[in-house]
Amino acid sequence: MPRPTLIVVDDPAQWPLDIPGVERVPARSYLTDPRYLELKGAEVYNLCRSYRYQSIGYYVSLLAAARGHKPSPSVTAVQDLKSQTIMRIASDDLQALIQKSLETIQSKEFVLSIYFGRNVAKRHDRLAAQLFTLFQAPLLRANFVIGEKSGKWSLSNLRAISASDIPPEHQPFVLEVAQEYFSGKRRRIAKKTGKRYDLAILTNPADPEPPSDEKALKRFVRAAETVGFSTEFITRDDFAKLGEFDALLIRETTSVNHHTYRFARKAVAEGLVAIDDPESILKCTNKVFLAELMEHNNIPAPKTLIVHRDNRDQVAEKLGLPVVLKQPDSSFSQGVVKVSALAELKPTINKMLEKSDLIIAQEYLPTDFDWRIGVFDRQPIYACRYYMAKGHWQILKRDNNGVKNDEGRYDTLPVEHVPGAVIKLALKICNLIGDGLYGVDLKQSGSKVYVIEVNDNPNLDAGVEDQVLKDELYLRIMRVMFRRVEKRKEGFTA
Repeated sequence: MPRPTLIVVDDPAQWPLDIPGVERVPARSYLTDPRYLELKGAEVYNLCRSYRYQSIGYYVSLLAAARGHKPSPSVTAVQDLKSQTIMRIASDDLQALIQKSLETIQSKEFVLSIYFGRNVAKRHDRLAAQLFTLFQAPLLRANFVIGEKSGKWSLSNLRAISASDIPPEHQPFVLEVAQEYFSGKRRRIAKKTGKRYDLAILTNPADPEPPSDEKALKRFVRAAETVGFSTEFITRDDFAKLGEFDALLIRETTSVNHHTYRFARKAVAEGLVAIDDPESILKCTNKVFLAELMEHNNIPAPKTLIVHRDNRDQVAEKLGLPVVLKQPDSSFSQGVVKVSALAELKPTINKMLEKSDLIIAQEYLPTDFDWRIGVFDRQPIYACRYYMAKGHWQILKRDNNGVKNDEGRYDTLPVEHVPGAVIKLALKICNLIGDGLYGVDLKQSGSKVYVIEVNDNPNLDAGVEDQVLKDELYLRIMRVMFRRVEKRKEGFTA
């Protein structure tokens, strides 16, 4: 049975082309109509006007991935289109093809429209196909300029366009290539991989709450050198050096609109083994994605509602009070608030919706502690119980400026001493995300276990998460990274 195919647009009238077997869907309907949540294996072509971070178009691609759908563009591609660094890498990689394709152009600037990997002029088809392979958005527009000194063409800008941006004279061609594309006539071009045996560890020495303290970082270095890596600490200023390494370990708090994501993305683009990988950063740092992922895969979680402007008045009725509200990219207890009074609920929600089109509301489940299960390479590697700060409902207590002023105690247990249901659930949710390094937060109430969230880049501090395994914890991580480097090298030279 063929996959359902959806073209998602802000307004269906913006996609005037009727393609058999393809359904046009308003973006808000795709996000909120339960029918699309239950749809299995759909291919989702996101033609929204904007893919701005946390906009409707951004969430279409993000939640499509959570539902097991196949979005185009993916959220990774959306972020790549914003990155001048990735753009430069693409321009350099395609340098010979760009010159050949544009050699007859007389002006100093050229605009190339790319529709499902094709261009209206056949001589530009190979270049269009390569750019589509790298950036995987259905409709793209590339701008090229000639360097004043070099006299060579380079890619200056590439952006996804909406259906309304297609000129009327191009519409018959777009209909033809879209029909070909949806019928399965697609081009595939192999991606290059990289090689080397050096490890970069990205840190921020000025971070007051780093994911690894100084002692833990030294243990990472010792473990890395034991398995065969040469190591070097780098900071955000060393972006240009990244290509000198074979692997990247990020030990700095990650975020999507942040240099940590750009480091991860460039690392993967250049063939490095990266922990965290960019896809894990995208998925784990967004609570809306995680909520959708858990609902779609029947992962036990506290009652959760994805809140938007049309259902914000239903929060108290569906979840009761108190309720926990979360910004999609909240972390380390920041961007998370508990609301106990009905009078405070609406203004708090409205304020949070000013920053994001979607936020999370979750029922409040009071417990003395949260489980944190560390998972790497689809295996549990540590287990901690983090207790709530004294007189507070969270592990970390912060002042009005967001500065940590108290923290609950902890204890670390051998993984084999943790209830089997906790480990099983932690592995189940991680396997839906990837094979990276994750910290799964869970609550246990009687015999029931609930996933709260999954963190990429989890804390690994000396004397805390390594309390049981000690140096072996770091060695396990480094052994896996080294094996992955070896595997990529073998694949590259075979």
